[in-house]
Amino acid sequence: MTPPATRRTWAVAATSALALALGGLAVVTTTPAQAATVGAGSYTTDRVGPLPTGCGDMTTNPRQFATADAPPGPVPTNDWWSSLLWKRTNCSYSEPLHAHPVSYQPFGDGLGLSATSTPTISGTATGVGEFKYTYTEDIRVGIAALGAPVVKVDGWTDWTVTPYWNDGARTMRATIGHGLPFAYFRTSGGDALINATGGSPTVWSNSGATIGFTVRGHDYVAYAPTGATWSVNGGRITSNLAGRGYFSVALLPTTPGTDAATRAGLAGTYGQYAHAHVTGTRVSYAYDQATSTVNTTYAFTTTAREGTANRTVVSLYPHQWRSLTGATPLTLTYPSARGRMKVLTGVDAFRTSMKFHGVLPEVPAVATGNGTDLTTLRNHLAAVRGNPMDQRGGDTYWTGKGLGRAARIAEIADQVGDAETRTAALNAIRSTLTDWLTAAPGETERLFHYDRNWGTLIGYPASYGSDQELNDHHFHYGYYIAAAATLAKFDPTWARQDQYGGMIDLLIRDANNYDRADNRFPYLRDFDIYAGHDWAAGHGSFHAGNNQESSSEGMNFANALIQWGQATGNTAVRDAGIFIYTTQAAAIHEYWFDVTDENYPAAFGHSTVGMVWGDGGAYATWFSADPEMIQGINMLPVTGGHLYLGYHPASNRANYQELVRNNGGEPTVWQDILWQFLALGDPDAALAKLRANPGYTPEEGESRAHTFHWIRNLAALGTVHTGITANHPLASVFQRNGARTYVASNITAAPLTVTFSDGTRLDVPAGKTATSGAYAWSGGTATGGVTGTTPPTTTPPTTAPPTTAPPTTPPPSPGFPTRYLLPGGGLGAAGGPATATVASAGGVNRDGTPTNPQVFTATGLNLTYAGGQTTFDLFLDAGTAVGNGVQVRVSYDLTGNGSWERVETYRYFATDPVPGYERYTQQSGLHSATGTLGNLSNGTVRVEVWSAIGNNPTTVGIGDRSLVKLPHS
Repeated sequence: MTPPATRRTWAVAATSALALALGGLAVVTTTPAQAATVGAGSYTTDRVGPLPTGCGDMTTNPRQFATADAPPGPVPTNDWWSSLLWKRTNCSYSEPLHAHPVSYQPFGDGLGLSATSTPTISGTATGVGEFKYTYTEDIRVGIAALGAPVVKVDGWTDWTVTPYWNDGARTMRATIGHGLPFAYFRTSGGDALINATGGSPTVWSNSGATIGFTVRGHDYVAYAPTGATWSVNGGRITSNLAGRGYFSVALLPTTPGTDAATRAGLAGTYGQYAHAHVTGTRVSYAYDQATSTVNTTYAFTTTAREGTANRTVVSLYPHQWRSLTGATPLTLTYPSARGRMKVLTGVDAFRTSMKFHGVLPEVPAVATGNGTDLTTLRNHLAAVRGNPMDQRGGDTYWTGKGLGRAARIAEIADQVGDAETRTAALNAIRSTLTDWLTAAPGETERLFHYDRNWGTLIGYPASYGSDQELNDHHFHYGYYIAAAATLAKFDPTWARQDQYGGMIDLLIRDANNYDRADNRFPYLRDFDIYAGHDWAAGHGSFHAGNNQESSSEGMNFANALIQWGQATGNTAVRDAGIFIYTTQAAAIHEYWFDVTDENYPAAFGHSTVGMVWGDGGAYATWFSADPEMIQGINMLPVTGGHLYLGYHPASNRANYQELVRNNGGEPTVWQDILWQFLALGDPDAALAKLRANPGYTPEEGESRAHTFHWIRNLAALGTVHTGITANHPLASVFQRNGARTYVASNITAAPLTVTFSDGTRLDVPAGKTATSGAYAWSGGTATGGVTGTTPPTTTPPTTAPPTTAPPTTPPPSPGFPTRYLLPGGGLGAAGGPATATVASAGGVNRDGTPTNPQVFTATGLNLTYAGGQTTFDLFLDAGTAVGNGVQVRVSYDLTGNGSWERVETYRYFATDPVPGYERYTQQSGLHSATGTLGNLSNGTVRVEVWSAIGNNPTTVGIGDRSLVKLPHS
């Protein structure tokens, strides 16, 4: 529910309208803040601004709609059932609760059940539109004559809730939950009553304690205790429950036929578990770093009301059944607002296994680390040096956006050795965070207040309902935590728990408390454990249920936990972030982007949604009808923690094409965000668009420096390669034209060796991001120095990795792949310093055609092809000459028979008119390539270097400088 600057006008108008509706906004009297210290930081315990509001006195008593038996501690918010506990629009009952496969709504006389199977679609395929599985009641389950004035909450677990009715003579408790086709009831004071409110029921089975019936095409079965019977009188179905006070009602799955035998068989299968009432649900997760796997267990506790059954029936969302392990879902399914839910019967738990594909502090500067691209980037960085945050507002959200912008600038400035800009950005982050994380006496702004009643930490000035509705805390605070993680790498003292780390931990716990033993905040407040994603609205009081638009800002929070946990050595925080990140990435691909094209109704007409609701999805936002913002709100902010947006490159391309179609042309706002998203699917196209539109207006949380860095480097790296993982959380793999680049970031003070799942080993020096494979690069330091671009040591895949890495500069032999360009035209071991002259192109374009080249050759090579592509590092100096461009071709004669099986010609490198060496590497990209690589058996490799353009010669440093590394071992 959060977003951009254009939302501010909308928010003010909406707030004014609400104030009029409520008879005016309450005036808050502020008093000098009483600070509670946390290390060097502090928060206030005094009220300094608006607090959560609702029916009755919710501000001081959020438990007024909870019974005495409800769990102690802070109440959950931001859940699928929040409107039941936090009543704002329906002060007696709640809004519909979309649990899936059933939706529910409590009323004074019972619990309504809806199994809408046909969505309602509105809007157009090119404009704002939505699909909804709207709550449309089939039946209402209660007790004869029940008339409770209010429905309270008697209990909750990780994904269930128990509403409670009491009218003085009768009581009823109903347990409902995500994925449960059963609703479980316990009653006193009267007969169980099922009212067919959706039309006359068709009873197809009534035998003893079990009755099966159909309403509006949906099959239900009610199970009473043994010895009880059901009576039917028109639309009323009743039972005295044999005086035992419990029963259950199940929605049967979509059946392959409508014959009585099929229904009876399903009723019998479900009946085995009808009296094993689910009374608890609990998630547990584990991150296996060695295999980069997140293993999650969804467990059910049952209470046998009769018999000995201790298992149940559950239905799984698509993100769950696609990653299910150790069990096979039945072919039976339920329709839902999230797509097909698949059924498991007779389980007390199920487990999923998902691969975590890693995150990065930032993509590496393989292209922007040298040459003209470095010059361009340095100019962009210099332009923002004086105002790295560019803050557009003073509230929690806009301060967060500014912190996010500064963090990106600090990361990329460090990579390219711009210490001045990096320092300016870090100073802005440090001063801003320190201010917000300290509550001085008498201060009422730029601070956090802990409200013990609600168990929440609210920042003031608040925004977008983050105070009165507890909206968006994960959105806002994610920026603070991510910026703190960047600062922690360079200033670890600031991040210590006895300094400001303790306050950052409170922000984490407020939005998604990872510690069940901590009773200051609810467990995983904003993250819906079973649905697999966050909810933005604190109260959820909408007929459509809860909602969230900016899934990418939710992922910014998850990534922030990973980065902060890694930077501070807190594995509990890191692993919680990895669990949320990995699970939510799968959910986002299913429900926001529908990458499988299976979950949205066919008639919806869109390939993406801006908002997910409890009952469906909408191509819309809270603040704009522009396609750029509808689609872009789930793409920002763009960081190294958002590589999940590139797991399905074809989906990125289709998403952008839909944007252009719906917009009637290329985007006119948020171009940078949209191009950066496109770069994860088609980086060449994104780079072309960026270069063709230099006058674009940056999005409020972006900078030209970061946009150029992101797109230009992805154009060199290619797209995210999800087939390979690493045993380190800050690592990823990219692939372009079949050539892979392995990337890992080491933010510690000690060297690190990262092993990838294909056996590749990458040695990463302390404080650096390093790469190998197609691009060998190392740069950036967490301790302040400029480290240059020395390639790190890499061990290619082997069946038995060596115990020690090979030396960086090996001795020459026919069996070693790293070769230096030598005087006399050889390729071998490093020699003494020397130079060679590359002749001028004579003003003629020689692009792709070697002309008067310098040629360097190695023969008699016996090497095994290890995968990947050639890498090289040539030192060039054109002096003060303008307009020169040097090109290289590498050719392979695999058997030494005179035929070239593989020829690689790289794009030329435009040198600058400044004396001094520049680095020309394979990151310039392939101009053309023919043939395939393979093993070298008495083979020959030839390197040709010539001038593709220009009127002047160029010097190439050889002997101990320029080298080529063959993709062999």
